[in-house]
Order: sequence, then C-alpha cells, then structure tokens
Amino acid sequence: MALVVLDAGHGGNNPGAVYNGRQEKDDALALALAVGHILEENGVNVYYTRTTDVYESPYQKAMEGNAVGADYFVSIHRNSSPYPNQYTGVETLVYNRYGEAARLARNINERLVQAGYEDQGVNEQPDLVVLNRTEMPSVLVEAGFINTDADNRLFDERFGETARAIADGILETIRE
Repeated sequence: MALVVLDAGHGGNNPGAVYNGRQEKDDALALALAVGHILEENGVNVYYTRTTDVYESPYQKAMEGNAVGADYFVSIHRNSSPYPNQYTGVETLVYNRYGEAARLARNINERLVQAGYEDQGVNEQPDLVVLNRTEMPSVLVEAGFINTDADNRLFDERFGETARAIADGILETIRE
C-alpha cells in the first residue's frame, strides 16, 4: 500500500498564522493526526513529519519525505489574509497544475467543498520548499482561513468531516 507523508505545518517556536489566540500550528497538527488515523484505518502507511509541538524547517520536512520514499506528500495548513473575515474557503497549492499532484489537489479540494467549505481552487505556488524539493507528488492544503470566524466555526464543528474529506481525497488518488 502507498506511503503518505503528512506534514503538520509550522510547530514549536513557529506558530504560523495566529488569530484571537488560535495558532495555525495547533490546528494543523490536530488535523494531520486525524487524517493520518483515517488513512491508517484504510491500510495506508503514514509518516508524520511531527506528532508533537516541534519545529523543523520546510527543507528538513521535504528531505524526510524523500528519505522515507513516500508516494505522496501532504502538508496541512490554515490560510490567513491581511484583514480578519476578508476571505473564506479552502485552497490546495501545487508546484504546477499538471500531473499526479494536481490530481491529488483536485480530489482533496472537491471533498472539502462537499464538507461545506468555499472553493478557492487548486493554485500553483512553485516557490514553496515542500512542493519544489520533494521527489513525489506533493500538495499543501489550506484548510480554511484561520482569521475568518465562519471558517473557524466550520473547522471546529465539522472537524471530523474535514479530516475525512482530506483523507478521502488522498484515498481516491491512491486508488485511481
């Protein structure tokens, strides 16, 4: 069965985006662990870049994914905007819009939209280390805006559905 790296963004002294005391690193870790649990229940091997509140650079995380010979790399984050409640929704970032990573991104995004999030699309972001230094199809999931109250409500109230949506998008890609 496939080996999937789940990367909970940020960690340790790098909180990521912060809003009203809420820290991206905490949401990302909780979601990565929940997604991993679902994948493992479905026979997928999972490698976590972190399972506790520690920091490793994006480069270190990409190199770990390469070293373990992963089939897919999924980095989990929360988005943020310049002003609170400015934007809403999910977006999945890829190195480019073609190939297996783009298919993985579309599958994840479609499932997250079905879970109730607004669709901000699959977008190219070639300058991100976890997308351009990994040797396998890699995506970065922005699971709603941490500084948008409606997205936080959705994230909290439908946490299980959010984790299931990401896991199902990964599973669909593996099985295609």
